[in-house]
Amino acid sequence: MRENFKISVITVTKNSEKFLEENLDSLKNQTYRNFEHIIIDGKSSDKTVEIIKKNSEQISYWVSEEDNGLYDAMNKGIKMATGDIIGILNSDDIYYPKALSIVNNYFSIHSDIDFLFGSVNKYKLMHGFYPEKIKWTFGFYTTHSIGFFIKRQAQLNLGFYDTQYKYSADYDLFYRMIVKQGLKGISTKKNEILGKFRQGGLSSKIKYLDFLKENNKIRINNGQNKLFVYTIFLLRIIRNFNRLIK
Repeated sequence: MRENFKISVITVTKNSEKFLEENLDSLKNQTYRNFEHIIIDGKSSDKTVEIIKKNSEQISYWVSEEDNGLYDAMNKGIKMATGDIIGILNSDDIYYPKALSIVNNYFSIHSDIDFLFGSVNKYKLMHGFYPEKIKWTFGFYTTHSIGFFIKRQAQLNLGFYDTQYKYSADYDLFYRMIVKQGLKGISTKKNEILGKFRQGGLSSKIKYLDFLKENNKIRINNGQNKLFVYTIFLLRIIRNFNRLIK
């Protein structure tokens, strides 16, 4: 008999008027209905709050106030979540109609898992989960927004996103989750696609060198060997030299 888990979907917004309606519609169109939608807005100055208010009947909780960035806002959402499972859906991304149904099925069938990575349409179809790669590359999973779901109790035991990291606090959380705490997760099948990740968000605005430097910091702070970390760093510099000189 399959469970009927309550899923908490957290959306962080800041001047998101361009795509927020599409985000909200993707939740309105879910075939699975036992979920709550939590929106944490960073005091938007455009029409974001108007859109939230207009759709308030389908939003379980929302707030618009100053925060200390993306991951601080996500932490606020986690603290407000009341579901059995937590997912992140950035304001410019969308779920496909069967997304939450697929998520519920996986946590029902695989009762021993702590987290799930679903297939996602990004710049290409992202699928699979390869935790054995985590010590040398962060390209071991599909995506954070849309694709990642974790049991609420596992999230609380793991802790929150570390806000000292501006760009990649999700990498730090995943490293702690997989390497330090040994939590168990799986991926959906390739054709079980949860949604669409829109290009042009925060990740596209980060300078590549700043991104690499923060990756180094995350790895070293989590106890990886410095020589190994800087070897990876140099190899990535060489491999992506064209991105650095643009």
